[in-house]
Amino acid sequence: MRTVLCYGDSLTWGYNPETGLRHDYDSRWPNVLARALGEDVVVITDALNGRTTVFDDQMVMAERNGVKTLPTALGAHQPLDLVVLMLGTNDLKRHTGGGRVFESRQGMERLVEIILTFPYQRGYDAPKILIVAPPMFCATTEPDFTLLFGHALEESQHFRSACTKVAEEYGCAMFDASEVCETTPLDGIHLSAEHTRALGEALIAPVKALLDETA
Repeated sequence: MRTVLCYGDSLTWGYNPETGLRHDYDSRWPNVLARALGEDVVVITDALNGRTTVFDDQMVMAERNGVKTLPTALGAHQPLDLVVLMLGTNDLKRHTGGGRVFESRQGMERLVEIILTFPYQRGYDAPKILIVAPPMFCATTEPDFTLLFGHALEESQHFRSACTKVAEEYGCAMFDASEVCETTPLDGIHLSAEHTRALGEALIAPVKALLDETA
């Protein structure tokens, strides 16, 4: 039995931009991935709306700083064969991450360092890491999301290059979500059910390849 941890924000949680609630269970990309991988692989979703890589957000009760909650997730779910990291979107909020992909890249580096150096139980190795670059933003007329992310339309185009640099530096795998899905103009940053399913389907091959390396 092998275990995959999907650690992310609302894009992994399955936020439905039409309702503000959650996509149905079968449409969320970690669950699409799980069905394809079969019964010999456990896929765990640890996702939270608004989660950042390393930045605090005092506006909500839940802890959104990914660095603060990742060690607990690693300890709770070990042994892990693979961690899929999909974060960065919320780092572009000015009140949390400063609004630049540069800081988000540094945050992703810190998450990777935590995974590689966490004191796993004796006999358990550090898992492989797959970084998923968030999809680029698109223009929206939704007022709240325009205020939160409208300044970052161009900045979001740098997610791919930033995640590639981190992956190359630390020997991780990388996948660009923008290759297979587009954000919806309903809010500019989230995915429709169709596109979140498409992301799950696109991740099947790279995840299988990484798991084969651990077999």
